[in-house]
This record gives sequence, C-alpha cells and structure tokens, in this order.
Amino acid sequence: MEAGVVVDAGVSAGVAAAVVSVAGLVDELAGVVGGRSAALVGPTRGPDADADPLHDESEVCLDGLGLVARLEAATAALKVRLVTAYAEAADALGGPPASAHEATAQEVSKVAEVACVLTIGERAASALLGEAHALTTSLPAALDALQAGTISWLHARIVVEETTGLTPAAASALEAHFFGPDAANLDENPGRAAAPGALVPARFRRKIRAWRERHHPESIEERHAKSVEDRRVEFSPDRDGMAWLSLYLPGDTALAIWNKSTALARGLQGPDEPRNLSQLRADIAAALLLGRAKQDVGDVPSPKADVLVTVPVLSFLGLTDEPAEIDGLGPVPPSMARRLVANGANSFYRVLVDPRDGAPLEIGRTSYRLPEALKRWLKMRDGRCTFPGCSNHSLDNEADHLTAWQHGGTTGISNLGQACRKHHRLKHWQAWTPTAATKDEPPGWISPAGRHYPAEHPDREPPLIPPDCLPGAVSPLEQALSPLEQAILARLAA
Repeated sequence: MEAGVVVDAGVSAGVAAAVVSVAGLVDELAGVVGGRSAALVGPTRGPDADADPLHDESEVCLDGLGLVARLEAATAALKVRLVTAYAEAADALGGPPASAHEATAQEVSKVAEVACVLTIGERAASALLGEAHALTTSLPAALDALQAGTISWLHARIVVEETTGLTPAAASALEAHFFGPDAANLDENPGRAAAPGALVPARFRRKIRAWRERHHPESIEERHAKSVEDRRVEFSPDRDGMAWLSLYLPGDTALAIWNKSTALARGLQGPDEPRNLSQLRADIAAALLLGRAKQDVGDVPSPKADVLVTVPVLSFLGLTDEPAEIDGLGPVPPSMARRLVANGANSFYRVLVDPRDGAPLEIGRTSYRLPEALKRWLKMRDGRCTFPGCSNHSLDNEADHLTAWQHGGTTGISNLGQACRKHHRLKHWQAWTPTAATKDEPPGWISPAGRHYPAEHPDREPPLIPPDCLPGAVSPLEQALSPLEQAILARLAA
C-alpha cells in the first residue's frame, strides 16, 4: 500500500499540472476563435471603420495556429505524464519480479496495454514508454518546456535521443544549456540566441548535436574510432518493387560519395535530359557501384565542390580534441580534418575570426561583385539558407544584398545573406523582407503578415586553450594580444 500511495501522489502532482496547462491553452484558443466569430458576424461599420477584415482574419488564423501548436505540445506532455504514471502503477501492482522471465513478461504486458489503448504498434508504444521515462526522470526542464508549449513533441524527442548514452551529469549539462534558467543569457551562452522552440526540429537537432559533440565526456576521437567498427550496408525492401540501400560510413567518406554523385548528376543535366537531380544521382550511384558506365559517367566533367572545413587552430595543431566542423556533415574528429588538409584538400580555408568567441571578423568591400574570400565567409557565417526552417546547404545558395546595391547597399558581410533559389525569388515576388545582419549574425525575416522570424544563430564557443600553452612571462607587446594569440605565439616559439 505504501508504494501505491507514493505512485498516486506522483499522479496527482504531475498529471494535474499538465491538465491545468492544457485547459488554460484550450480557454485561450476558445477566446481567439470566439473573437474571430464575433468579428465575422458583428457590424461592418463602427469606430474602427477603416479596419481590414481580411487582415484581421489572417491574424486571428495565425494566432490560432500558434495556440494549436502549443496545445499539441501540452497534450503530448500530458500523455507523457499519464504513460509514466501508468508504468509506475503497473510495476507496483505487479510487484518485484521473481525472475528475469517474469520481468520480461511484465514489460511486454505493459507495452501491449499502452499500444492497445493508443491504437499504435508495440514498437511505437515501447519507444513512447522509454521517452516518457527519460523526460520525467532525467530531463525535467525539457518536459516543463513541452508542457508550457514552448517546444514541440518532436523537439522533446530530439532531446531524449541526443542525451541517450550520456552520463546523468552530461545529460543535465546539455539540458541546462538549452532549457536552464540561464539559457537565454547571451553572456553565459554566447551565440545561443534562438530558443529551441523557435527552431524547426531538424535545425534544433543539428544545434543540440553540435553542443553534445563538443561537451561529450568521452573524446570524439575515441567515439569515432568505436563507431567506425560499426560501418555496414543495409537493405530494406519497400513498396511497388522498390527498396532502400543504406551505407553507414565515416562522415567524410559518405559526404565525398554524396558530393561526387551530385557533381556528376549536375553535369548530365540539360534540356534533353528528362530525369531530375535526385533520379540522376541515384542512377549514377547505382552504375558506379555495379561497375557499369551506361550513364556515360566517364564523359561527365566532375566539378570540384568547395566543402568548408573549419578546425579550431589548437585542435589543428593537435593540442586539444575540439571537434572540427564540415559543412553539410557537422562535428567531426579533428584527425579527420587534419587528414583532409594533409591530403591537399583545397576546401580548407583559413578564416580570420575573433579569438574571444570564435566569431568571424567582417571583410568589407565597395564593389558589387563578391570576392571568393567573402563568398566563403558568407557560407560559413550563415551555414544554410537563412529563411526560417530551410535546410538548403551552402553550395546551393545565392549571395544576396540585403539592401539592394542600386538602393545604396554595400558589398560587405553585414549587408549580405545567402538564400536558396526558391527563397531568393520569394523575396522579390512577395513581401518577405530580410532584416539586418551583422558580421557574425545572419539576417532574420519579416513575413507579409508583419511577423518577425529571428535569425537562427550557430552555437559558437570560445576556443579551448590548454593551460600549458600560455606563456609564463608576457612582454608588453604580447599583453595587447588575446589569450589565443599568445598561445599560438608560444606554440610557434616552442
């Protein structure tokens, strides 16, 4: 009975709070929808006779969509708490298992019960039980954000996935960085200006994974060496006589295969080629794997893709284990980046950055045409298309003057942004307007409805400087240098 009392107390505390959150959002949504209905059936003339009913209708619908998204998140949090409470109650009712077989039977029964009541598969039910357990026991701040509607269920699942395998201390540190009370403090979290819920899930995953790689208690070199042992090819039949073929490879190898097949596919495109880029890429990869050149692959020019490789300077010198960054791939072991550079990869560019926080220094220009150095830095600052949620890679984007050249705009990093072709055209076709940029912050966007969508900032961190790299006695000239510059000079003099 004692255990049952404890379980019931947990149910009444967590579930009741979640119900209150859902009820509050339902009332707020009802108010918005009710206001819309009153506006539609009310008098057309009044004190605000100049009001635009279509604009008001648009605003109400957008407000309603935002509230529905928050309501879905709060409902997901309620489901998490109910699932966890049920699991605890079922365990208490079943009592301690007498054997491993009985423990397995209890777990299978618990999963089957959740699957039946939610009308989902048992694999999905098992995953839900695991995610609910992680959120309620190890990630309370993320669960609170879900319950408040500031992140979606997809965001919460990403947090669970990216903390799987971490020690409790490491998982807590990751959660505190993104959801802790100081998460919005830019002094404590440089470069972390976009809240998790303001990012589409794919971008949030890249951001949280990058932070995880930098702060993982085990070095990325050690983890990469273990993961290389798991490389494999997987085959999965699909509908309509199709199938999926997947290769799990070291990141640089997989990216090289992707870039090679993409470059060859683009070389085959033309007015007489009916296949799209995806179809060409698949046909070329299959032809190369099977040793057949029926696509005339050998006659296609293979343009060299500029893949940006960023390596912290002390990591490049082998003094730290800070991850490097490959555009389109993400954090990689520094040994991989050193190998790319040592093998003569011309995609590695030295970039002048601010040694205090790793942000780039602006390179101003007064001509309309962008020099290659400025194009490269623009790709590194923005990473992808700056439009909200767009994941188009740097190589496919177009440099764009935020303030048009003919309207007095300059060609400098603070007046430039990169957008994919679709969103570049959208800027000129519709009233989507990019906001101002800075030397280290990409532009945000203002929609035709007047809503501001802020820029999604990268997670930059000051470079790691080992204590033994700093010189003992510092000359007056060296005192004007940053710690990073002093460490570089000490290393060169050694």
